[in-house]
Order: sequence, then structure tokens, then C-alpha cells
Amino acid sequence: MTHPAVTLCEIRDTPLDVAEVAAALEGEAAGGLTIFVGRVRDHDQGRGVTGLEYSAHPSAAARMSQVCDRVAEEYAVHGVAALHRVGTLAIGDVAVIVATTSGHRGDAFTATRALIDTLKAEVPIWKHQRFSDGGEEWVGSP
Repeated sequence: MTHPAVTLCEIRDTPLDVAEVAAALEGEAAGGLTIFVGRVRDHDQGRGVTGLEYSAHPSAAARMSQVCDRVAEEYAVHGVAALHRVGTLAIGDVAVIVATTSGHRGDAFTATRALIDTLKAEVPIWKHQRFSDGGEEWVGSP
């Protein structure tokens, strides 16, 4: 994390906490706080999902930090935070939390959407899904 607005940016193998992310972005200048929470769902493309595992390339943390820095530079934000989980996750577990604060809600919504979309597109974190029909699939792998 090099941009001063980035207060939290980590990949973890332990459960993620929305309250921790909100606390990392506290500040009197922030009129808007937008948080996106991605959870493991029980289906994907019409198939039942029983669980999944996230894996990260060794460069993933550095890439995620670059994404956070870029969002902080490109958008009118006061704070940026991102957490992504790796390891085995069950249905309902939190897989990713991203958030931004800004002086106004519109800027926070726009920046948070850019943060999650860019993180998913550019950070080398891969999802191995297990399906209820016995099948499996890698998502986002090279």
C-alpha cells in the first residue's frame, strides 16, 4: 500500500469481518461509505455448488495493492479497503470485502464498483468450485 487513502489491503486464510473494514475507513471527512461483500453462493450457472476453494498466485497480494492504489488515485475517495479470502470456504462464507469512503455517496458507489470489478479482473486469485452433481470447475485460472 503506497497511497495514503489505502488503509487495508490483504489476502487472508481466515474469516473476513465487515466491521473491521468499516473501522479501517473511519474518518470525519467521509460522508459516504460503500461496502461490497461477496459470499459463496449455493449455485452457479444452473448447477448446485457445495463449496469451493480459493487459491492465490504469490504475486496476488502485490497486484491487489496496485489495484487499491490505482482506485485511490483515479477516484475522489478518502479511503480504500479490500480483503480477499483464500482456502476452503463453505456456502455463505464471506470471500471478499471491498469498500471506499468519499465526501459523497456517488463517488463511493462508483469507486467501490471499480474496485471489485478491477480486483476480479486483474488479481490472480482462482476459484475451484465443487458441484452437487460431483463435477468441479476452476474459475479465473490461467
